[in-house]
Amino acid sequence: MYNQIASNKRKSVALVLIFILFVVGLGYVYGAVTRSGYVGMGFALVLSLGMALVSYFAGDKIALATAGARPIEKKDNAELVRLIENLSITQGFPTPKIFIIPDAAINAFATGRDPVHASVAVTTGALEKLDRQELEGVLAHELSHVKNFDIRLMTLVIVLVGIVSLVAGMMRNMFYLGGRRDNRDRDQLGGILMVVGLVMSILAPLFATLIQLAVSRRREYLADASGALLTRYPEGLARALEKIGREGQPLRAANDATAHLYIASPWGRAAHLFSTHPPLEERIKRLREMIV
Repeated sequence: MYNQIASNKRKSVALVLIFILFVVGLGYVYGAVTRSGYVGMGFALVLSLGMALVSYFAGDKIALATAGARPIEKKDNAELVRLIENLSITQGFPTPKIFIIPDAAINAFATGRDPVHASVAVTTGALEKLDRQELEGVLAHELSHVKNFDIRLMTLVIVLVGIVSLVAGMMRNMFYLGGRRDNRDRDQLGGILMVVGLVMSILAPLFATLIQLAVSRRREYLADASGALLTRYPEGLARALEKIGREGQPLRAANDATAHLYIASPWGRAAHLFSTHPPLEERIKRLREMIV
C-alpha cells in the first residue's frame, strides 16, 4: 500500500511538471510567432490567476451551493458526524464542516484549500444504501483528498489549463486575422515555426485538458490508497464503489465544473478518455490487491 501511495505521488508530480513545461513551450512559441515577447503570456497568466484566486478562496462555497448541499450538526446525524470526527482525529486535523446533499445517488465529495477550511458533503443515497464500513471507506477517501492537498493541486492545474486556453485562443485569432506582419516578416519567422504555432494553438487546449484529467484520475488512486490506509480496511471502499457501479445513478446536480470533486463520476456513466475518474473496476481491483 505504501508503494502504491508513493507511486501515485510521483506520477502526479511528473504530470504537473510536464504540464508546466508545456505551458512554457506554448508561451515561447506564442512570443516568437507574434514577436510580442511575453506580453500575451503575462496577460493570460494574470487573468488565469484571477480566476484561480476566486476558485481557491470561494471554490468550496460554490461547489457546495452547486450541489445543493446543506450543513448539518451532530443532532441531525450523530453517526455520520462521529465517523468523520474519528477519521479526522486519526488524520490529525480538525473536523471539517459536514453537509448533506439531498440526492438518491450514492456519492460524496470533499472541498477546501486545506484541512482547516475543509468541508465534506455526502448524499442521502450514500447514507441510506451504504453500511457502516462502506460509508467509512468513502469518508476516508474524501478526507484523504483534504490531507493530500488535492484541492490545492487541482487549483494549480486549473490555472495552467486557463493559461493554455487563453494563449491558444490568442494564437488562433492571430492566424485567422492574418496578423499585422508583411510577407517578408513572415519569411523571417520561418515556415516551420508558423506551422508549429498553428498546430499548438489547435491542439493545446485538448492536450491541457487530457493532462488535467490524468492528474485528477491519479489523485483518485492516491485517495483510494490513502483512505484504505486510514481505515485499514480496503474492502469497505471497494464494496462501496461496487454499489456505485451497479446503481449507475447520476446526481441531479451533476456539473462538469465540480465533477472531479466527487468520489465517482456524478454523471453515473462509465469512465472514458475525458472522464475525471479512473474506471471503477480498476479502482476496486487495486483496492483488493492492497495488503494492509
